[in-house]
Amino acid sequence: MKEYWSSRIRNLVPYTAGEQPKDRKYIKLNTNENPYPPSPKVMEAINHKAQMDAGSGAELRLYPDTECTDMKKAVCEVYGVREDMIFTGNGSDEVLALCFLAFFDELSGVCYPDISYSFYPVYSALFGVKSEVIPLNEDFTLPVEKFTSINMGVLLANPNAPTGLAISLNEVEQIVSSNKSLVIVDEAYVDFGAESAITLLDKYPNLLVIRTLSKSCSLAGLRLSWA
Repeated sequence: MKEYWSSRIRNLVPYTAGEQPKDRKYIKLNTNENPYPPSPKVMEAINHKAQMDAGSGAELRLYPDTECTDMKKAVCEVYGVREDMIFTGNGSDEVLALCFLAFFDELSGVCYPDISYSFYPVYSALFGVKSEVIPLNEDFTLPVEKFTSINMGVLLANPNAPTGLAISLNEVEQIVSSNKSLVIVDEAYVDFGAESAITLLDKYPNLLVIRTLSKSCSLAGLRLSWA
């Protein structure tokens, strides 16, 4: 099928997913998966749901709730946000893709750090989005002042990966308040050491926060994320 690819696809450098070795003698770190199992309460809920549908397949034959109503209600209860503020996705990669499609293009571009999640430049190229890469400081900290003086969308992972460094909530607010464009904060690793920007959502309409259950909750296999 390669002969039918568009010129944009032909020029892409594909994202290479981390290898999944079957040999248990290795300690696997390349995809940042949680080494611990999910909460026993999570497994209890999954098993309970499976047993309710066991044998009949009554729910498996049906399409799922496209609004993810139950999940949204749970997010609202935990984080104190309104249901109309949330959209869900199959992992934060899908949520990020939808953000690139919905908010950025060749005119209204986006900037992000040069050392960060490697999918950001892949999506920029895939969707034809103008992008600007901002170099980190020599000590790998984020040059906050460069993100407060730029006139385009901003995408930040906080804490950043792979550096593991985070900026404070005050610094996040400086960036959001000084920018008229959309600011996206990717909080995939926030539970490991940073303040969530969710508390700023009611104050700034140009802020979008992405969360996932893949990392701290050990649920990468379920592909659950929201923004």
